Parts: sequence; C-alpha cells; structure tokens
Amino acid sequence: NPFNPKTKIRYKLNTLSRVLLKVFDITGKEIETLANGEYDTGVFEVEFDGSNLASGVYFYKIDVTTLNKVVIKRITESKKMVLIK
Repeated sequence: NPFNPKTKIRYKLNTLSRVLLKVFDITGKEIETLANGEYDTGVFEVEFDGSNLASGVYFYKIDVTTLNKVVIKRITESKKMVLIK
C-alpha cells in the first residue's frame, strides 16, 4: 500500500454509526483526524494527504460504534500505511 503523497481510505457502514478515524506516526503521535462524527449507512472515502510529512510508516485507526438502539457494537481496526517520497 505505498502511496505518494495522497491515499484514500474507504469504509462501509451497515447502520447509523459514530466514526472516529485518526492517523498516527510510528511513535504513536496523532497526525490528523480524518473523520469524527455520526454517519448513516453507506460507503465513505476520505483522503489522507501526506505531502507535508516525511517518508515512513504511518497507521490509521478507525473506531466505529453502531447507534442502533437494539444492538450496540464497537469495532476498532488499525492499518499500516507506507509513505514513499
């Protein structure tokens, strides 16, 4: 998944959910928040622009909490990204 300098992150929601999507550097320092709010059902795509960052390994972490009143689920996933300039 190497990218230079921009990449797109896609995610799909099956129900109304609260989404928090952040990017971190290799040391765990938060770089940017790409999504923070309530989103309805659908496929979403956010762009991460690393043009002002050094080459290296970065991570994104997405936290999704469903807002369905019957069943509330929380899903957290992290993925590695490699910025090559």
